[in-house]
Amino acid sequence: MQERMGNPALVLPAAMQALNALSKVPAETGLSPKLLELVNLRASQINGCSVCVDGHPRIAKKLGETDERLFASLTEAVTRISDRADPVPDDIWDEATRHYDGRSLAALVIAIANINVWNRLNIATRQIAGAWKP
Repeated sequence: MQERMGNPALVLPAAMQALNALSKVPAETGLSPKLLELVNLRASQINGCSVCVDGHPRIAKKLGETDERLFASLTEAVTRISDRADPVPDDIWDEATRHYDGRSLAALVIAIANINVWNRLNIATRQIAGAWKP
């Protein structure tokens, strides 16, 4: 496989700045960097983004994450929005609200949305896994 073009966020520096700024918001609200890497990994697995599936476990390991943990339910629901009529059902949302307050939950949803943007950029342009090492 050959990439179709450079990653659009690298081609358009303003897009990179915006995505980088957005990616900082969840951590600034206090969400654990390890949790955010697990969210990034799960969404990337669902979307089949080989670049992110290759990179995010490396980052998580550097942060001390174990292989056993994976926060999947809300990430999966927000990522797989076309799989059911009610993409994020109340039971999944309610479970998330048991663990996160309003600000943290907002940050988590932002983090999920942001990794989905990156996955779509990488997949659409056929970015090569392993070419970028975090």
